[in-house]
Amino acid sequence: MIPIQPDANGTKEKSTEFSLVRVNGTWIRKVGRMTNKDSTCQHVSAAKILESSRETGTTWTVVSPIVFSYKVTETMGLLDPSNDTLLYGHISNPQQLEDIYESMKPLKRFVVVDLEVHRIYGAKLNEYLKAKNVTYKILALPTVEENKSIDMVLEILEEINKFSLDRRTEPIIAIGGGVCLDIVGLAASLYRRRTPYIRVPTTLLSYIDASVGAKTGVNFANCKNKLGSYIPPVATFLDLSFIQSIPRRHISNGLAEMLKMALMKHKGLFELLERHGPFLLDTKFQADNNQNDCDREQLGSKATRIAITTMLEELAPNLWEDDLNRLVDFGHIVSPELEMKILPSLLHGEAVNIDMSYMVYVSKESGLLTEDEKRRIISCMEGLELPVWHPVCTMELIQKSLQDRLKHSGGLLRMPLPVGLGQAEIFNSISQETLHNAYKEWCEELGTSKDVDA
Repeated sequence: MIPIQPDANGTKEKSTEFSLVRVNGTWIRKVGRMTNKDSTCQHVSAAKILESSRETGTTWTVVSPIVFSYKVTETMGLLDPSNDTLLYGHISNPQQLEDIYESMKPLKRFVVVDLEVHRIYGAKLNEYLKAKNVTYKILALPTVEENKSIDMVLEILEEINKFSLDRRTEPIIAIGGGVCLDIVGLAASLYRRRTPYIRVPTTLLSYIDASVGAKTGVNFANCKNKLGSYIPPVATFLDLSFIQSIPRRHISNGLAEMLKMALMKHKGLFELLERHGPFLLDTKFQADNNQNDCDREQLGSKATRIAITTMLEELAPNLWEDDLNRLVDFGHIVSPELEMKILPSLLHGEAVNIDMSYMVYVSKESGLLTEDEKRRIISCMEGLELPVWHPVCTMELIQKSLQDRLKHSGGLLRMPLPVGLGQAEIFNSISQETLHNAYKEWCEELGTSKDVDA
């Protein structure tokens, strides 16, 4: 108990901290700190209730830590009937897994799959679920950026409601690119307030980015991901073999997010992409068993693991984005405005790379990068077949994006910039002169010869 003290208005206030303990099936308050060793306590919650009393009334402050645990698992042959990962890989408790096996109760799964992914893998997915004796519903939808809306979320929810799921033991499965994973994640977070879901990324971009975090969302009011929630999946299952079926441009698209993490955190990954990026494009991240060079054979796996590890290092301590100083925002200052302005001309990673390209010039103009480092980065981008400039990315659009950044980031710019290869810092102040000079040099060096259709 905290002694009675006058508040700012001179009113006497008494504050008490209560622990919450479970006794005989109910929760009760106990003054002070408790442990499970106390004879009367069956369980002590991490939550606390702080009660403050004064002459004008009482205030209760609830402090309740929310802990999420989720898996990101690499596997091979996810849709091979001999592989149980898709159905059981999210379960960590061995006893729970044993109980499921012993019960012989048929499994039930609702699967949302991107329409194009379904065209390629639909038959194999059906065969897998039938072989596993699963009661299932597959909903194939055109999950592209132009359709990333609350309307599609509601369409999914209507079908989930008809199918009827156990919201604790029957996770929804999302199979597709980042748009699909984001939409299904939002639907799962809304259905009965939270239903578990599983992510299966089928594009390189979603493999290393959308699938490993906690964010869900859809576009709204012509703004990217303006509606959303922070609800991680119970598991993400990664199978690189899906990547072989996507077009080369989409491989390049995913390499942009990989390059982002390399520039922010990992010089070794940058050097890998700088040297072997074209090889990864050619092989679509698939191991080539005919290669004599064993190191090259494992490049795809090595690159994705580094990218995922560095991404998780940044996301895990800050899943709810309580700290707005985020290195993973590099390339995401100007790109949301650019991407939404010219949908569907640019893919997400392409817009991100144009943003990063300009910011590399800002870093050079600010004295944070050398001319050689700047040229190496731009050359690497071009080697990955990524756009480095776009006529729609005008100074006016950049200024608007920076104003939006200030508005939604607590009045601070919070701009991540590279300060070397694989190193970065957050900056809250960049002069208008620097921004304009960088833009002028960017356009002069890259714009005239790298023009693309608007």
